Amino acid sequence: MEVTYGIIFFTVAASIVGFNSDELFNKLKFNAFDVHHSKQWYRFFSYGFLHANWVHLLINMVVFYSFGALVEHYYKGFFREKYILYYLLLYLGGLLLSIIPAFGKHKNDVFYNAVGASGAVSSVIFASIIMFPKAPISFFFIPVEIPAWIFGILYIIYEFYMSRKAKDNIGHDAHFWGAVYGVIFTIVLKPSLGVGFLYQIGF
Repeated sequence: MEVTYGIIFFTVAASIVGFNSDELFNKLKFNAFDVHHSKQWYRFFSYGFLHANWVHLLINMVVFYSFGALVEHYYKGFFREKYILYYLLLYLGGLLLSIIPAFGKHKNDVFYNAVGASGAVSSVIFASIIMFPKAPISFFFIPVEIPAWIFGILYIIYEFYMSRKAKDNIGHDAHFWGAVYGVIFTIVLKPSLGVGFLYQIGF
């Protein structure tokens, strides 16, 4: 779990510094206009290590730890000496791919900003769902457990719908595309997981 701990440590540290430095926060957040017109490509990754507030940070890191520790453990078993590279590609690729649609929509909008690791966290969650589709998932506001694959379907439908309808300042695009990336990346790395997923859910 060393990589998971490292990502959490770096994200918490960067977010705390960002909470206390508007200059750094503004320099690292994802501003689509600055990326497009000033070629500040680093923002495609740096935004994911900042958060809007403590609640935002806590939710992302708790969820990431809950799924990331498991995914990292099994990546290590599957991929041996390459697991660190592949796990980082899962996480950082989720950051990148999940923000690209927003960049396309808002590259001429000087007021569009985004922060948070939600896209990367979605990638990790859905990597775990591909590996363990029948694992029970529950939430404190839902008193029953549901299989991970059913949760995944409901999550993708909800985020897809909300990305087109909602005006709630939540990065639904990032959630949706991060999830899609997590599924595709994991199956490309190990196609047998995709076959196993279908077998376990009854196809």
